[in-house]
Amino acid sequence: MNGTPLRLVLDPVGEELDAALACEAEVFLSTYGNTAEEFEREYGPYADHTGFMTVLDEAGSALATTRFIAPGPAGLKTLNDTARAPWGIDGLRSARAAGIDPERTWDVATIAVRRTPGRSTLCSAALYHGIVTAALANGIDSIVMIMDARPRSLLSASGLVPNVLPGTGEGAYLGSPRSIPLWANLHRMFDQQRRTNPESYRLIYQAIGLDGVALPTDWTWPRLAPTVAADDEGSAEPVSV
Repeated sequence: MNGTPLRLVLDPVGEELDAALACEAEVFLSTYGNTAEEFEREYGPYADHTGFMTVLDEAGSALATTRFIAPGPAGLKTLNDTARAPWGIDGLRSARAAGIDPERTWDVATIAVRRTPGRSTLCSAALYHGIVTAALANGIDSIVMIMDARPRSLLSASGLVPNVLPGTGEGAYLGSPRSIPLWANLHRMFDQQRRTNPESYRLIYQAIGLDGVALPTDWTWPRLAPTVAADDEGSAEPVSV
């Protein structure tokens, strides 16, 4: 751990994955009432192209976790779920209208942060840094997600302002009374953050201030490594400023 109390792990396995899933389950059950059965029903079809990142403490417990869905046979959950109530739209058509290429898009399916005094903000920043860094390192340009109003407001306060997916708006979704389908081009969103909230940009994008978290040295997601190397070699590094 290089003397650093917290670790951000990309693609956890074994006990680290168990810890990540326990964090996600606890946060979503207490916040939205989502059960294990509901999680299996909702996310099971995407398991073959799902990845995780998690922030672990000294004891190996997960303080924050994100689940992301890469392009695959089942598609992206956000674009599929917009066909459901309350939206009832064609998600792929909406993506095309926004200029999204689903084959270069990750679905940020869940973000779970345990309330840990003195650490929650740092863990959230580390998780956001992990999402953008891993996505760009793997040739991903955009993200989509269905986000509850409260975490969306916290994200916006940091200068990260994703766009509303065309044809959608706020509605009830998986226990959240106010959720909305969102999308963002990562390059443009972080360039906007650099201009409007440079302090948060340094923390989240550049990892300046994440000294309390040991970060991965390799951001390549193993399941995507061959594709990135063959299709987009040399273009996956974050944009320089």
